[in-house]
This record gives sequence, C-alpha cells and structure tokens, in this order.
Amino acid sequence: MKQTSRAALLALLLCPGALLAAQETQPGTEVPPDDPQLMVIKYGTETEIAALIQTLKNEGSDYLDGEIITLTQNSHNQKILTGAFTFFGDREKRGLEARAIQAITERDEEANETVLAAIDYLGRVQAEQSAEMLRKLLDTKEQRFMNAAFRALGRVSGGSDDAAEYLIDYYTNREPGDENRRDVIAAIGATGSSKGVEFLSELAIDNEERTALRIAALDSLAKIADPAGLDAVLASASANDPNVRSAAIAALGPFSGDAVDNAILEAFRDSYYRTRIAAAQASRQRKLAAAVPYLKFRAERDEIPNVKDEAIRALGAIGTSEAIPVLESLFTERKNADRVRLLAAENLMQNSPAAYLDRLIVETDEAKQKNQTPLYNGFLKIIGQTQTENMEGISRRLMKSGGVIEKSYGLDIAANNGLSGLAEEIKALTSDRNESLKRKARRTAEKLGIALEQD
Repeated sequence: MKQTSRAALLALLLCPGALLAAQETQPGTEVPPDDPQLMVIKYGTETEIAALIQTLKNEGSDYLDGEIITLTQNSHNQKILTGAFTFFGDREKRGLEARAIQAITERDEEANETVLAAIDYLGRVQAEQSAEMLRKLLDTKEQRFMNAAFRALGRVSGGSDDAAEYLIDYYTNREPGDENRRDVIAAIGATGSSKGVEFLSELAIDNEERTALRIAALDSLAKIADPAGLDAVLASASANDPNVRSAAIAALGPFSGDAVDNAILEAFRDSYYRTRIAAAQASRQRKLAAAVPYLKFRAERDEIPNVKDEAIRALGAIGTSEAIPVLESLFTERKNADRVRLLAAENLMQNSPAAYLDRLIVETDEAKQKNQTPLYNGFLKIIGQTQTENMEGISRRLMKSGGVIEKSYGLDIAANNGLSGLAEEIKALTSDRNESLKRKARRTAEKLGIALEQD
C-alpha cells in the first residue's frame, strides 16, 4: 500500500468526503497504460499538462480526472494546480477539496494564482467544510485574497444565517475597503439567508449609494428571493438610473404577483436595451405567457441582437401554443440572420423535437448546398444534442459519410439517444486517424456498453 500523502491526510481530517469523491471520478474502465494523454499527465512538462487540461475541457472529457487528482497531491507547480482547480471548478466537480484547503492553509508556500484558484474552487463546489477556514482568512485582512474569499464564503454557506450576519457585520463595522464591498454584498446573497434582506433592501433603494452596489444588492435580493425584499425591487424598477432599472427587472424573476408581472411587461417599453433584456430574462424565468406578444415583437424587430436572443430564449422557455409558432417562423425564414435561425431551431428542438426534426434536416442540407458553413455547423450541433425517435439513421449517415465534424456529431446523437445498435459504426471510429475523434468514439462505446477489443 502506498504511503498516505500529506494531502490525503488533510482529506481525512478536513474533508472526509474528498477521497470518496476522488474514487468516484475514476472511469468505468481502466485507462490504457500507453494512452497518449495519460503519458502527458505522468511525464509532461507544466506547459504540456496545462495544454492537455484545456483539451480535456474543450472535449468535455473526464476520463483522466482520477489521474489529475493524483497529480495535484504533491505538486506545487502553479500552472498545473491552477489549471486543475479551474478545470474541476468549472464543472463543479469534487475531488480536489483537500488539496485546495492545503494550498490556502500553506499559502505562503504557494503562488498567489494557485491560492486564488483554490479559493474559487472551494466556492464552486460549495465545500461547506471550508467555511471556517475562509472566515479565518478574511480575519487576517490579506488584501490579495479578500475578494475571492468573500465570494467563496457566500457560496459555501448556503442557507447559513450565521454567515450572512458575519458578512453584514464585516461590511458595516470592519471596513472591508471600497474594492471589496460589492463582493461582500454578492456573498450575502449567495448565502440565501433571509437575515440579509433588510440590509440589502436599504442599499438597493438608497439613491445616494453607488450604482454598482445598488445593482449588487438587487442581484442578491433575487438570489435570496424572500418576499420581504420585493418592495425594494419594485421601487428600484422605476429608478432614474437605467442600470438600476435593468437590474431591478432582472431581479423580479423569482418573485410572484400581478405587480411583478406588470412591472416586467412595462419594462419591454424601456428605451434602455439592458432593461428590455432583463424583461425577457425575467419572462423566461417565470414562463410568463402574457409576455409572448412583447417577446414576438422584440425577437422580430429589436435593433439590438442580444435583445432578440433573450426574447427567443424566453419564447422557448414559455413554450405555449402561442410561442412555438413564433419560433417556427423565426427558424424557417431564410432571410433571418444565422444567429436568429439557430437559436430558434435550438428552442424548437427542446420543445417539440419530433415535430420539427425533418424540417431541421432539410434546412441543414440546404445550408450545406449553399456553402453556409457556420449555419450548417450550427444546425449539425443542434441535431447532435437532440433526443427523440428516429435518430439512428441520421447518426449512421453522419458517421459513415461525413467528415470529422459530421462524425463527431453522429457520435453525439448515438450517445444522447442510447443508440447501441450502431455498435459497428462506433467501433470503426475508434480506429480513426483523428485522435480526438478516436477518443470520443471510445467514450461513446463505453457509455453505450459496447465492448471494444483490447489494443
């Protein structure tokens, strides 16, 4: 048995779930010892390993998670550790808590970038066991880590009244510094504690307060979503400052009532584009059917592309018999911009894939024939993500007669729809000359329970 490392011992003392989490990251089948990417993890330079982690991130691959956990245990290399914490944190993947805690505890021996990445990681995985350590770090008032520590403390303290009171006291009585105030406010919201509502409401409606802090307070009131904070949000929806107005409308999503609905609908008339975006987002979050006519108008005629995008997403989320025909019109009108057609198609397939699959295939072929490459690739991606019946023929066609991109999306279709009947086509791609495609085919085979011959 290998000797227990210092990081592993920390895992047992401070993070008893971390070792189990590390075990859970192990893939279902053993990684071949001559796997090229495994060789990089074991023997590569910091630059090679950092590049590999980025590749794994781009591919959505987790088969080397266990090896990365092992690699970090005794490494103090800034690039490797920062890359690992970021890679795991972006996926909210546990397994590195003990190493992150060690990096913070022994921060004088680590690069600042490593410590900051460790703090951010603990927040992203909501590592409750790190809350007390983060408080101690904030008590030292080490300026280089305060922003990150405030954010992380809020995330790891979900529902904690004690954490909210600590943060309010820090803001009010301990001079966190102007550069940290916004992060303290955000952290109070991240706790989700109703103890923060009165404090945040007073900030939100204070016309003398800085805009950035009022916006942060509104965002935090939305995260807590306590009805006691609604009056402050509604009052802010008519503020003179357009940025405060847009933030207030965005904050209405979690609340309910006629006053909320009316405020959202009225916001579609605001000349400030961010307020219209916020109205669309709030409609989406609430699935506000009354907003469909406003959303239709914005999706078809707004001069700001981002407003159109959010209107289309909201129509998809609402998904009523009034909303779906609007999406269909936006998708099928070939004069529309590619981004409009793609987003409309994506939302149609999320709502009614069986009804619109054939039309999506027709439009995909049309885009290919006209050499509209971005549109073609975008439609292919949507097809690859679709889950519905009658996908086997499409997947087979892409895997057998397409290029690398088509084959990749063919594998996505097979994986997403459980098409184990395509075993031969998938096996064939495990020998493809393209290494990325080969790895993806192997992962797809493993997911579908298709046995592969050992190399």
